[in-house]
Amino acid sequence: MELSPRDRTLALIGILLAMFLGALDQTIVSTALPKIVEDLQGLNRYAWVATTYLLASTVLVPVYGKLSDMYSKKAIELVAVSLFLLGSFLCGLAGEFGTLPLLGDGMSQLIIFRAVQGLGGAGLFSMAFIVIADLFPPRVRGKYQGLVGAVFGISSVIGPWIGGLLTDYGSNIIPGIEGWRWVFYVNVPFGALALWFIITKMPPLLPKGETRALNIPSVLLLMAAVVPFVLVLQLDKTTYPWGGTLTISMFVLSAVMLALYIWVSLRAKNPILDLSLFKNRVFTTANLSSFFLGAGFLGLIIFLPLFVVNVIGVSATKAGVSLIPLSLGVVSGAIVSGQLVSRVGRYKWLMLLGGFILLIGIFFLSRMTADISYGRIVLYMVICGLGIGPSLPLYTLAIQNAIDPRKVGQATSASQFFRQIGSTVGAALLGTVLASTLNASFDSANLPGSGSFGGGESRLASTGGADIGNSIQSQFDEQYALIEKALKENDQSAKDTLLASDFTPPAIKQMLSGGAAPENDLFTQISTAVENSDEAALKEALAQTPMPAFAQEQVISGAQAVFGDEAATSQFLADLKTQFESFGLISNSAPSSNIDEQLAAIKTQLDEQAKAVTETVTTTIKEAFTKGVTTVYKYLIGIVIIGIIMTFFIPELELRKTNAPMPMEA
Repeated sequence: MELSPRDRTLALIGILLAMFLGALDQTIVSTALPKIVEDLQGLNRYAWVATTYLLASTVLVPVYGKLSDMYSKKAIELVAVSLFLLGSFLCGLAGEFGTLPLLGDGMSQLIIFRAVQGLGGAGLFSMAFIVIADLFPPRVRGKYQGLVGAVFGISSVIGPWIGGLLTDYGSNIIPGIEGWRWVFYVNVPFGALALWFIITKMPPLLPKGETRALNIPSVLLLMAAVVPFVLVLQLDKTTYPWGGTLTISMFVLSAVMLALYIWVSLRAKNPILDLSLFKNRVFTTANLSSFFLGAGFLGLIIFLPLFVVNVIGVSATKAGVSLIPLSLGVVSGAIVSGQLVSRVGRYKWLMLLGGFILLIGIFFLSRMTADISYGRIVLYMVICGLGIGPSLPLYTLAIQNAIDPRKVGQATSASQFFRQIGSTVGAALLGTVLASTLNASFDSANLPGSGSFGGGESRLASTGGADIGNSIQSQFDEQYALIEKALKENDQSAKDTLLASDFTPPAIKQMLSGGAAPENDLFTQISTAVENSDEAALKEALAQTPMPAFAQEQVISGAQAVFGDEAATSQFLADLKTQFESFGLISNSAPSSNIDEQLAAIKTQLDEQAKAVTETVTTTIKEAFTKGVTTVYKYLIGIVIIGIIMTFFIPELELRKTNAPMPMEA
C-alpha cells in the first residue's frame, strides 16, 4: 500500500523521537555519573556503567538489522523502544531498595540495567536509518537522513545541560528522589510519545521478499567474537597492558570466534550478516571509510574536553558544554549535505569535501598551543563539525543505494556496526597515545608522584585545571595546621610527623627541635657553584635541599642561563636567596620569640610556596596536556586521511528513484 506524505511524515517523527532518546542518553548520563557513583558508592566500577551499555548496543546492532529484513520494522522498532524504556526505568530504581538477590548492590544493579538499556539502544539508531530507507527512495532519502544527524547534534547540545540541571536540582521535583534518577526517568515521557507515534502512525513496513529461518549459530558466534574484542578495548591499559596475557588472550578468542563465524556463515542459508554483501564494492569501501572516520569523530569528542579542562582551565561541566560548537557544525553539515544530495543526485563529492574539511579542522587542532584562546578552539570545532556532518548520512545512503532493498536492514546495521567498532578501536589506541605522551611529559619535567604538599602533582593533573590551585593550597594548609598544633599546643604527634617528613623546611625543623636557625652554608655552596659555572657542584648542593625535583631543575635551568655573566649571576643569586628565604630553606633573620609572630611568618612562607608550586604544576600540566592532545590529533590526521583515501574508491552509483527490489544475486 502506497503511503501518503502525511503518513510518512508522522512515521518519521516517531522514529526520530525514538532515536533522540538514545542520542540524549549518551550525553545526559555522562554528566550525572560522578554523582551517581558517589551515591551508590561504586567508584571502582565507574567505567562499567558505560562499558556494559556499549557492549550491549554494539553486539545487538547486526541483530536488529537482520530481523528488520525478516519481520515488520514497526514491530522491531517497538521492541527496541520498549527495551530502552524498561532499562531506563530500572536504572532510575537502581539501589532504591538496597542490595537485592542476584542483582547485588545499587551499583551492580545500575550496571546490569544499563545493559538492558543498551539492548534497546542498539535498535534506536540502526532502525532510524532502516525505516527511513523503507519510507523514502534513495533519490530523496538524503534530506531525511540528514535529519538524523541533526537530531544527534541537538541531543549532544542539550544533553549535558539537562543532565547537570536534573542532577543538581532534580531532587526538588519529588522530595526523597535523588536528582540523578531523573536523568533516567526523563526518558519515560519522551519514550511514551515515541511509542504513541510508532503504534498509531507507523505502517507495518513488512519485508519485501520471502524469509527463511535465521541461522542462530551465526548470531551466537558473531556475539562471541564481538564481546571479548570490545571488552578488552575498554579495559584500563595501565592495569591490562596491550602485551599482557589477558589482552592477548581476549584478542585471540575474538579472532577464533570470528573465523568460526565466517566458516558457519558461508555455509548457512540465512546467517546474521550475508557475507555476499562484501562482494559489493560500495558496501565494502564505504564501511571501511566509516570505520576510520568513526575513530576520527570519537577522537574529537573524547580528547577535546580534556584539553579545555586541563589547559584552558574550565570545569568538567563547562567542558561538556564546550562541545556545542562541534555539535552545531555536525547539525549544519548533516542537513545541508542531505539537502544537496537530494537536489543534485550525487553524493561522493560531498563525502570527499566533508573529509577534507574535517582534515583541515583536525590539522588546526594538532597545532594548538597552551596559550590558545577559547574563541579559536570554537572556530576549529565548528570546522570539524561541518566536516563530520556529511559522514553520518551519506555513507549509509551510498550503501543503501547499492544494496537490494530486501537486504537493506542488515546492510544499514553493518554500516553502523563498523562505525561503532572503529570508534571503539580508535578511542582505545588514541587513549594509549595520550597516556604515554603525558607520562613522558611528566617524567621529562621531573614532576614527581608526590610533592612537598603531600598530595601528588600527577594526581592533581586529573582533577582539572580549575581545581589545581585550591587542591595545592589545601595541602599547605594541612601542613600549617600541623605546625600550629606543634608550636602552639606542643602536640608531640604533630612534631614527630613534621620532623620525620623530608619536605618540612629545615628552618621549621630547627624551630620544632628547639635549636637555632640553620646556618646558610648550603646556600653558600649553591652560590659558589653558580659563580663558578659548576653545574655538577650545583646539582650536588641542590640535592641536599628538600626541594622537589622539578624545582631543582628550574634552578639549574636558570643558573645555566647566567653562567659566565657576572651581573646576571648576581641578580639571579639575589632572586634565588629571596625565594629560599620565603620557602624557609634559609633564615633571613633571627626567629621571633613570640609564637603568634612565628606562626604568622610561617603561614606567609607556606602561602608563597603554595603559589610557586601551583604556578609550576599548572604550567607543567598545561604543557603536558597540550603536547598529549595535539599528539593524538596528529595521529588522528593519519586516520582521517585513510578514511578519505577509502572514500575515493567508493563507486558512485546513480541514486535510485524507487525502492523496487533488484534482481537477487545468484
